[in-house]
Amino acid sequence: MNVPPRKHTGACIALAVAAVLVAVTAAAFLVGSSSVSLGDLIAWATGGEVSDAAKSILVNVRLPRVLAALLSGAALAVAGAIIQAVLDNPLASPNIIGINSGAGLFVLLAASLFPGMLWLPPLAAFLGALATALIIFGISLGASTSRLTVVLAGIAITSVFGAGMNTILIVNPDAYIGSSTFLVGGLAGVLMKDILWPAAYIVLGLIAAFGAAGKLNIMALGDQTAHSLGMRVARVRLSLLGLAAVLSGAAVSFAGLLGFVGLIIPHLVRFFVGYDNRYVLPLSAAAGAAFVVFCDLCSRVLFAPYEVPVGILMAFLGGPFFIYLILKNRKGGLDDRG
Repeated sequence: MNVPPRKHTGACIALAVAAVLVAVTAAAFLVGSSSVSLGDLIAWATGGEVSDAAKSILVNVRLPRVLAALLSGAALAVAGAIIQAVLDNPLASPNIIGINSGAGLFVLLAASLFPGMLWLPPLAAFLGALATALIIFGISLGASTSRLTVVLAGIAITSVFGAGMNTILIVNPDAYIGSSTFLVGGLAGVLMKDILWPAAYIVLGLIAAFGAAGKLNIMALGDQTAHSLGMRVARVRLSLLGLAAVLSGAAVSFAGLLGFVGLIIPHLVRFFVGYDNRYVLPLSAAAGAAFVVFCDLCSRVLFAPYEVPVGILMAFLGGPFFIYLILKNRKGGLDDRG
């Protein structure tokens, strides 16, 4: 395990991440098909006078989308950090091992069978994510299971669930409005009512995750050491995977199948602050939120007047990063038992 960062180093990194988060969030409010001035944004944020047109754009268009990006980015990044730590697998993330796809399948099932029930998609997404997490947990317990086997099993699960989602959309094309964007991940058209329930799950999940950082640190010492310290490792591992399922499932319910946030962000954070999860989890939340807001902003601006779903841009970034991790970790024992 890396030596924890010195206090002033950790504080500097936290301030830098916070500054980037504030900057990209402000830019996301200001830039779009209809621009808003910085003065209007400040006036609106401080309760001052602002024109009706600017207020309408900020409240009805920008606010839901920015909140959706912040929440989904934080949730997926922390979920990825937890999964990587719990499975001791640097290649694991919600989209790689199939958790996102499981959540997506259950969301489409819920939308098809019980349309109009706004509270149901987040719950369905959690159940789908949890079911997948349990499958992966069972696979990871195998005596001869390597880290690479877990990843390959997750890819297979993703393929099966993807086929299930496509089947639902073929049989019932009206099962989910905007399903094409949902399948790749996108935030266009997100409304406040879409994120109210998931936001509650995500906020509570993040609080629980930050509180569990110490347990993740103990687990990193090895199962035998953790047992000697009184930890019931299997139970804690399962509960933490369930927590990751809550976070990723809630994000998928409104943001769709966003990929690679939970893979890229935890690795970047660990590069700067080491492996102490007391630093990794909160910084992953902030960096993940900033990352998704920035990518969503780019997806709106780079191809104007057209808009590309943010999930496509993330796939372009995440695919090469995943290949890099495979090549890097193959020398470090990726095929060893995890």
